[in-house]
Order: sequence, then C-alpha cells, then structure tokens
Amino acid sequence: MTLLQFLLILRARYKVAALTFLVTVAATLFISLLLPKQYTATSSVVIDVRSPDPVAGMIMPGLATPAYMATQVDIITSDRVAQRVVKLLRMDESPAIREQWMDAMEGEGDLTTWLADLLKQKLEVRPSRESNVINIEFSGVEPGFVATVANAFAQAYIDVHLELKVTPARQSATWFEDQTKMVREKLEKAQTALSAFQQKSGIIATDERLDHETAKLNELSTRLTNVQAETSDSSSKRKSAGNSETLVEVMQSPMINMLKSDIARLEAKHHESNINLGVNHPQTKRTETELASLRRRLASETRQISESISTSYEVGKQKEKELLEAMESQKKRILELNKERDEIAVLKRDVEAAQHTFEGVSQRSAQTRLESLSAQTNIAILNPATMPTKHSRPRILLNVLISIFLGTLLGIAIAFMLELGSRRVRSSEDLIQAIDLPVLAVISSRPPQKIPKQLGPVAG
Repeated sequence: MTLLQFLLILRARYKVAALTFLVTVAATLFISLLLPKQYTATSSVVIDVRSPDPVAGMIMPGLATPAYMATQVDIITSDRVAQRVVKLLRMDESPAIREQWMDAMEGEGDLTTWLADLLKQKLEVRPSRESNVINIEFSGVEPGFVATVANAFAQAYIDVHLELKVTPARQSATWFEDQTKMVREKLEKAQTALSAFQQKSGIIATDERLDHETAKLNELSTRLTNVQAETSDSSSKRKSAGNSETLVEVMQSPMINMLKSDIARLEAKHHESNINLGVNHPQTKRTETELASLRRRLASETRQISESISTSYEVGKQKEKELLEAMESQKKRILELNKERDEIAVLKRDVEAAQHTFEGVSQRSAQTRLESLSAQTNIAILNPATMPTKHSRPRILLNVLISIFLGTLLGIAIAFMLELGSRRVRSSEDLIQAIDLPVLAVISSRPPQKIPKQLGPVAG
C-alpha cells in the first residue's frame, strides 16, 4: 500500500476515524473523572555500606555489591515485613477489618496473611540507581493511612533487617557457650593432670632441678677424674716400692733426710771411734747401738711411707668404685628426670593448647554475644512519609494524552478494517491491482472548467 492509497482511505473514512477518536478520548476522560482519587506516600531509607560493623570492627565486603541492594528490596517486599506492618498497626485487632476478612475469605486462611497480601498489592519499592537510598511508596484512598503504612513499612524493614542480623548471632552465641563449657572442662582436666603428675613426682621446676642434678653429675665426674689420677700415681709408686729409697716421698721426707744425716754423722763417729778407741770400747759400742737404732727408725719411716702409698692406692680404688657407682646412680636419676620432664612438657603443651583454644572460643563467644545483643543497624530512615495533599491517581492529563494516541491508532485501525471489508477503487493503483491491466486514461471527477470568452474561436 502506497502513501497515496493510505491518504485516500483516510479521506474517505475520516468520519469513522474521527468518531472513534472522540469516543475514546471522551470515555477516557469520563472514566478518569469517575475513578476514586488515589494518594501515594513515600518513605525513604538510606543504607550505610561504608561504616564498619560496631562489634566486628570491619567492613563487610558483600555490602557494596549490587546484589545487596536487590536483596534489601526483596526483604522490604517480603511477607515477613508486610505481616510485621500488620502487627505494628494492629490491623488484625480491628473488628471491621476482621468482618471484611470473614466476608471475603469466609474464615479460611489467616487474617494477618490476608492483610499482608493486600498491603503488598499497593506497595512499590524503588531503589535509587546511583545511591544507597530506597524509596518505599504506598498508595491508597486515605492520605493519612497511606503515610502511616509507608512509615510502618520502613520501620518494619529496619526491625526485620535487625532480626535477620541478630538471630544467627544468637544461635552462634548459644553454640559458642556450649563449646566454651567443653573447652573449659578440657582445660581443667589438662591442668589437673599436670598438677597430679607434679605432686606425684615432686617436681616443681623441672629445668632448675635437672640443671642441679647435671651439675652434681659433672662434679662427680671431676672428682672421679682426680681420684683416678691419684690412684694411677699410687699404682706407679706401688710398683716401684721394691726400691723405697727412690720414692719421691722418701727422698722429700724431712724426717728421713734428718735420720740419714744423723746416720751419716754417727757412721763417721763410729769409724773414728773404731780407729782411735777400738771395736770393743764402750763408746764405740754405744755409737753402734745408736747407729742401729737410727737405721731401724729410717727403715720404719721408709716402710711407713711405702705402706701409706699402698693404703692411698687402696683408698683411691675404693673411692673410684664409689664414685663410679654414684655416677651411675646420678645418670639414672638424670634419665628419670628427663623422662619426667618430657612427660611434664607434654602435659604443659596440652594445657597450653587447651588454654589457647579456650581463649579463642571465649573471645569469639563474647563477640557473638555482643552481636546477639546489638540494637544497631546500618539502615536509617532518611525521609519519613508525610500525608500527601495531592492525589497521585488518576492522572487525567496523562490519561487524556494516552487516549489521544490510542484513539488515533484505533480510529485508523477501524477505518482500515472497514475498507478491507468493503474494498473500493479510489486510485489508478487500486484499479491496476484489481484487474491487473494497464490504465490508458484517468477521468477526473472534478467538473470541467469554463473557457474564457476572449479565448474563444477566431472567425475565418
């Protein structure tokens, strides 16, 4: 269809199109004037996604995601929030509303759920595109009621959001309290086992006692070394006891040296007496007697020194044996202390692990307890709803403009439907399409024009 055909059809059917247009506009205007006036109240809430949590002290990464705002919109439009609005406004306690419910539902279902569904039908939630503000709109025929319900939805949303935050914290707090009791019992058992073992073994400071016992072992080892050296020296001297005069003790003994000096002096005197007085002289005999006495004393002193060396060797051997036994006993004691220290170290590690676990669980329990008692939320009412003074529906001007557009389209559509139902030839294109033959001439439907007199035929 060409534009010329379209215009020709409209010119032929303009009365039907105009009538349809006028009827549509008039009906829209009439219905808009008859519809009851609807009022809309808006309450705005702002969500703070930047401030840290007052208990945890950190910003939750999920708060800044687009899905978080969509979740908040779903919470506002949820049945839980709507039912809380019913409870806040005490709508379920109104006898008139209960009577309406009985008439509508015949007592079936739940009144609170029925009212919540009715409220949700007139609720509209619109989040801002470039901010964290959510607008809660509620429409109705009473200006005061719609403002009250809009504010109630904002408050109910804050309450439900706080419950959704606190309820898991309360459950966690209860669980952590049970865990705290369990880890406290484990800690007490570990401490009791450590104390019992310390009392049984008599060990208080294992490291200090072990150091003391180790020092005693070192002291015994030093003493054993000294005794072994003395015993070895005594053994050497004992082997050379056949020639006592060569012993150092004999050679360095003042008594023996004095006796040797006296013997030498008496021997010289005896030799002189033998020469001058004779062998049988009393003085010579006396000198011999003194000399024999001195030699006996020298032999006795030398023998005593040799015997003292043997005694020292025997005593050294005995001391060496005793020190070896003492060292073996001390080594066993140290090994027992090491074993006890290892057992105490294990028990101490058990106590430390239980203490660490108890502190961690106690800290987390305290934190969840604070979270369960929290009355703060990151949502605040930005602009409370006020009673509207102008109705929001019906929008007469908008409805008229829409009816003009729709009436125009409807009039054109009806004109074309009528044309298609009774097709007419209105142009040469229509004739060509109808008979599929070329058009030789077109006779105009306009009346012929009169020829001016001055342009008439010239006489021959």
